[in-house]
Amino acid sequence: MAGFQVAICGASGAVGVEIVNCLHKRNFPVSRVRLFTSPRSAGKTTSTPYGPLQYELFSVEAAREADIVFLAVDGTFAKTHAAALSEGNGPIVIDNSSAFRYHDEVPLVVPEINAHAIGDAKIIANPNCTTAVAAMALWPLHRQYKIEKLIISTYQAASGAGQPGIDELEAGLRQWAGGEAVTNEKFVHPLPFNVLPHIDVFRDDGYTKEEWKVLAETQKIFGDPGIKVSCTAVRVPTRRAHAEAITAVFGLDVTPDEARATMATGTGVEVVDSVGDNAYPMPLNASGKDDVEVGRVRQSSVFGSRGLDLFVCGDQLLRGAALNAVLIAEAAVLEEFAGLRKKHTLPYKKKLLARYATYGAVAAVVAATAMEYLRR
Repeated sequence: MAGFQVAICGASGAVGVEIVNCLHKRNFPVSRVRLFTSPRSAGKTTSTPYGPLQYELFSVEAAREADIVFLAVDGTFAKTHAAALSEGNGPIVIDNSSAFRYHDEVPLVVPEINAHAIGDAKIIANPNCTTAVAAMALWPLHRQYKIEKLIISTYQAASGAGQPGIDELEAGLRQWAGGEAVTNEKFVHPLPFNVLPHIDVFRDDGYTKEEWKVLAETQKIFGDPGIKVSCTAVRVPTRRAHAEAITAVFGLDVTPDEARATMATGTGVEVVDSVGDNAYPMPLNASGKDDVEVGRVRQSSVFGSRGLDLFVCGDQLLRGAALNAVLIAEAAVLEEFAGLRKKHTLPYKKKLLARYATYGAVAAVVAATAMEYLRR
């Protein structure tokens, strides 16, 4: 079977499971999928779209046998192992943690926005889930009207804390329904029937690290350090999919109708905005969906003709994590191909094209790129 060897570290977690699902759903060209996990799960067999696969105990040596490694792990693990995995002729490493997002030499990528940033990087950072969801709706507007300021309030699902967060919410609901005291470990307070304006650690300036991430990552992904962002991040007792209320201030006048039309041109964005039909973005509708929903678009009563209020909702485990990581892998495949232009002879290029032509979801784009390349 033609394709890439792919490894997922943290494969038994919520994001790791969704990475496998996304690879299969998008028909990403794989010849082998390896699932690395902790000693607790190693040796167990799990059902996947590729059939039963066995969890393996992680080692750098074993993971380096892959062509692409997805890190669905915490930042400490990524900082410890990413460089050793990718060095020399090692694989491309796509990291879902915050370990490398703010390193100048590491691209932070939402492929529909800045796939060009990948270049020949061996470590590529996946953005924070909140940033990725908002960016999908905001990027078309920024290109057209230039965003100057953003005020964001988030409504972040339990899934943002991974499978343990989902488990704690569900367990807490069962405890409440049974008349028991609701306990908490993953969250700083019980989450059922509560909202927590506290995600990640507090900084000296009063913002949490989660809130600061939205500022730093939006500026880096959009390539515009002048964008000002103020964010309040709140955990809410929804199971899956984050929502965000956004006020955006632009350099140019923009009406709600113009904004809807502009966002509708964006890839990965669905405008859901028919208040007469009670149609607007909601976590229940966005869960399990690749596209980010945007609606409730209206002129800002504070910032006037250059301000808009809008509401976005997106699946944290997909656009905010696994799907974006797989899209990065697809983009990296194209970058790898493009990078071969000056390195190889025409017979090798034709052989490579034949290999890429079997590559499912990316085949059409790769083939078009390759054919143009071979004509040169």
